[in-house]
Amino acid sequence: MEESIMIAASINEILAQKGAQLWAIPPHATVLEAIQLMADRNIGAVLVMDGESLIGVVSERDYTRKIVLKGKSSRDTQVNEILVSPLVVRRTDTVEDCMKLMTSHRVRHLPVVDGDRVIGLVSIGDLVNWIIGAQDVTISQLEGYISGHISV
Repeated sequence: MEESIMIAASINEILAQKGAQLWAIPPHATVLEAIQLMADRNIGAVLVMDGESLIGVVSERDYTRKIVLKGKSSRDTQVNEILVSPLVVRRTDTVEDCMKLMTSHRVRHLPVVDGDRVIGLVSIGDLVNWIIGAQDVTISQLEGYISGHISV
C-alpha cells in the first residue's frame, strides 16, 4: 500500500474501525460538566449539541485557554461561552483532507456528519493511528514479497 493510498482512505473506514460513539453536552451546561465528561470518558473533546443540532466542539485545549488562563470559573461558565464553531467533515472525506483541515485551522477534532446528522468525531490521534496501522500493513506486505511468501 502506497502512502497516497493510506491517506486516501475515507473517514468512514476510520469510524468503522474505532466505532462511532458520540459524547455530547448541551450548550447551557457548565464547563466543569464538560471537563468532567471528558475525564470520565478519557476523551479530549466533546460535542456541544442542542438536541440533534451540532452547535460546536469544546476541547481540553479550549478549557485551558479560555477558562484557566483567563481566570474564569469552570463552575460558573457555560459551554456555549467557550465552544468553537465546528469544522465538519463527511464520511467520504479522506484522511488527507482531514489532516489538511486540522493543520490549516489548528484544530484537533472534527465532527463527521451525514447530511445534518452527526455520526462521529475524529481526532488527530485517530488519523495518526490509521496511518501507522496502514504503514504496518505495507511493511508486512513488502517483507512477504521480499521473502517470497507473497507474490504480486
